[in-house]
Order: sequence, then structure tokens, then C-alpha cells
Amino acid sequence: MSDPIALYDEADKLKAAGDLEGAAAKLTEAIAADDSYALAHSAMAVVQQKLGAHDKAIQHAQRVCELEPKDAFSYTALSVTYQRAYAGTGDTSFIQMAEDAMAKSRMIEAGG
Repeated sequence: MSDPIALYDEADKLKAAGDLEGAAAKLTEAIAADDSYALAHSAMAVVQQKLGAHDKAIQHAQRVCELEPKDAFSYTALSVTYQRAYAGTGDTSFIQMAEDAMAKSRMIEAGG
């Protein structure tokens, strides 16, 4: 079985070098090795967003929230993903989703 942390590290280097496709491939391997690796899903959301694959980015950002439902930052990142999807597509339905995710983040931060 492949080491998801090592694959994530390779993906991070590829992303830093500007090879988004290569980074996505390594992150796909990392997620296949451990689907519960939230950091790989988070990084994949960023990479897919940069590639303009908004639906894929959202799926990965949502998965992070499933894996870490009590982490306010996960919902903040999901909100940003929705905002970027709106900016990239002009689809106004993403605005409410971004607001809902941010509200969830604030609720978690407030202890609710």
C-alpha cells in the first residue's frame, strides 16, 4: 500500500512547481490509499479549483467537512471553495452555499 503522507508531500512539491495536473494525480493516489486523509482532500479541493474543476473541488471540500465535522476551518474552506466556484462560473446558487458554510463555521467556533 502506498504511503498517503509521502504522496501528499510529492503533490505539494508538484503544486509548488506549477504542475497542477501532476499534483492532482499524486493526491488521487494519496486519497486512494487513505480516503480518510482530510489534508489530501483539502489540497485536492485547492488544486481542482485552480484547474477550474469546481464540482470536483466542492466534492473534496465537502469530504473534508464530513471527515472533520467539528473543525470550523473546514467549513470556512468550504465557503471559500463555493465563493471561488461562483467567481469561476457566475452561478449565483453558490452564494447561498458559501454563506451557509460560513454560518456553520461560526456556529462551531461559538461552541455550537
